[in-house]
Amino acid sequence: MSKNSPNYISTTNACKLCTPLGATLAFKGIEGAVPYLHGSQGCATYMRRYIISHFNEPIDIASSSLSEKHAVYGGGANLKLGLMNVTLKYRPQLIGIATTCLTETIGDDVKMFLKEYEKEVEGEKPIMVEVGTPSYNGTHMEGFHNAVASVIDTLAGTDGEGEESGGINILPGFVSPADIRYLKEIAEDYSVRATILPDISDTMDGQAAKKYEKIQPGGTPLSAIATMGNAMASIEFGHTMSDESGGAILAKKFGVENMRISQPIGIRASDQFFGHLTKITGMPVPEKHQAERGRLVDAYVDGHKYIYGKKAIVYGEEDLVVGLTAFLAEIGVMPVLCASGGKSKKLAEKIAEATEGLLPEQPQVHEGMDFYDISELAESLEPDLLVGNSKGYHLAQKLSIPLIRAGFPIHDRMGGQRILHLGYRGAQQLFDLVVNTCIAKKQSDSPIGYSYM
Repeated sequence: MSKNSPNYISTTNACKLCTPLGATLAFKGIEGAVPYLHGSQGCATYMRRYIISHFNEPIDIASSSLSEKHAVYGGGANLKLGLMNVTLKYRPQLIGIATTCLTETIGDDVKMFLKEYEKEVEGEKPIMVEVGTPSYNGTHMEGFHNAVASVIDTLAGTDGEGEESGGINILPGFVSPADIRYLKEIAEDYSVRATILPDISDTMDGQAAKKYEKIQPGGTPLSAIATMGNAMASIEFGHTMSDESGGAILAKKFGVENMRISQPIGIRASDQFFGHLTKITGMPVPEKHQAERGRLVDAYVDGHKYIYGKKAIVYGEEDLVVGLTAFLAEIGVMPVLCASGGKSKKLAEKIAEATEGLLPEQPQVHEGMDFYDISELAESLEPDLLVGNSKGYHLAQKLSIPLIRAGFPIHDRMGGQRILHLGYRGAQQLFDLVVNTCIAKKQSDSPIGYSYM
């Protein structure tokens, strides 16, 4: 089901974030990289504040600092000056340059400016990766995926004609630092070298440091990105991104098989992920993970009576919505509305595929939604739960129902960067959260209360 388009263009409390913000987070997952916005200072300031409130980590975002004058005369001179300053002050290995609404609207030719910069500026320069990310064209997820694709297109294969490396590529999309650390652990358990791009596990969830680091340690090494074309295979999470994704580029340019799967949230999707790892490596699922799966099944049996038949509204990034919807369906919760600000035109199809055989009927699925639209539909659907990021808080308050926080951004709780979503372990944590939230709601609504389940 798709949303009927109104006869006006207006957004009230968007269910998405701006495109260059997603590119910024992708660049933060690369070793020695500095994100650079070619636009006004306000864009960089807004994104820093927004990102910090979720991750509780410092983040520097460079900017061309364009003003009204540059909207008339162009921002080329400021771009070059900014690149010189960033190179001098940060000594980055890579500068990830994302455009903004202003520079895309005035038509700045960033590729041409960078060629001029290479000729005009002497000395050693960092690698430059440019991605077009006007906020009026897509969501933060388009910015994220396009940045990853640009990095791969620029760097993969720069190690020369190497032989197959025996490793794998994992392109997880926008997941939490905790999810990335878990993926690394899984790869280690399979005794396979994995290049995970991007890797924000340290850069956006670091340790306490004695002094401020201008560039946080961690991120996918540039040397590893250079060899991604030699991998045995790529596993790419998500179906709603462009066909010109990072995994698709590796397949086209280097013949690396790309296995696209849904985000592995819940048992069924996690089985598929582990199945691909077993196929690639020839190893059975490690015993540790088989045991985690078994405990998860046992937990489903123990807890189903508290949540079976509950109705939920799921919202957020499209691929996360697909994963969460499939997970809820397999634990007995009925998704009644699945909403996203994205417009891939694939959301309903992928939700139907992910929940096949799990639901008596498909939920309403709407793309291009904002929270005004979601709120209008919500009351008639009588949901028991909201599942998504902190932007749904006010709707949860209005409906007097709990909000299960997942995804990005989480601004009103600690630890958004440490929420585990993926695999059997992530499903276990999400399951316990959903069950305990439902129990707590029933407890608080009871006129007498109770202290024993």
